[in-house]
Amino acid sequence: MSEPFLADHRVLVVEANLRDLGGLPTADGRTVRTGRLFRSGHLCDLDGPALATVEGLGLRTIIDLRRPDETRNRPHPDLDGTEVVHVSVSADDNEFAVLANRMVSDPAAIPGPELVADYFRNSVRTRLDKYREVFDLATDPDRHPLLFNCTAGKDRTGFVGGMLLRLLGVAEDLAIADYLLSNDVRRPWLQEREDQHRQVIADRLGIESDDVPDERLVNTRAIMWCHADYLTAAFTTVVDDWGTWEAFRRSGLGIDDARMGAFHDAMLA
Repeated sequence: MSEPFLADHRVLVVEANLRDLGGLPTADGRTVRTGRLFRSGHLCDLDGPALATVEGLGLRTIIDLRRPDETRNRPHPDLDGTEVVHVSVSADDNEFAVLANRMVSDPAAIPGPELVADYFRNSVRTRLDKYREVFDLATDPDRHPLLFNCTAGKDRTGFVGGMLLRLLGVAEDLAIADYLLSNDVRRPWLQEREDQHRQVIADRLGIESDDVPDERLVNTRAIMWCHADYLTAAFTTVVDDWGTWEAFRRSGLGIDDARMGAFHDAMLA
């Protein structure tokens, strides 16, 4: 329990990558309130103190960003007084699926980092219609406390979390640092899976696992770990396509000034 991230009060349940989105400063000197917006991976395996922590959040709303097959395989626990809203934001043939298929069919190809960056770009450019309901719900104070989640709590959830922090006025570098925190929270699991994949490659090549060249792990690392370039790609696309975050908020997300004012009043201290 000595890892630095555990000193961060925003990390609530390590097993689910459950974190409070609050606690970060904004550019105008305010602070994002805690206890109102939460982000996580799937919750279906939680029990004991971990489940009690989730129950203690008093959630009014959960936005489930997962595809229908994911929700069937890992359903949410029953939480009294909580409405679960399913908003599937990513199709079965998304960039992560394309990358996973290429890893099997053409192991020598290394499109991974750019494909994942495209996933984040396209979440702004071609999938925004799927996300509008998410941001409409998340910016409604009457829906709080609210949790949004996917399976790992890093990509779909990371995109939503990063966008919300920027809409609240949190600096880009801090929003990216919050996104990257998933690497620290999930590091033992991620390292174990990376080592397993390294061994698969070693067996295929007939070499020792320590001798697997780094370039053979580029796709694995691209798909498993958070990288700053991914969320940066989304942020850059907002400015490239909309000019300003205000224009993106109004015209892209359809969030009017009254709603944004109420969201800021509820979320900023």
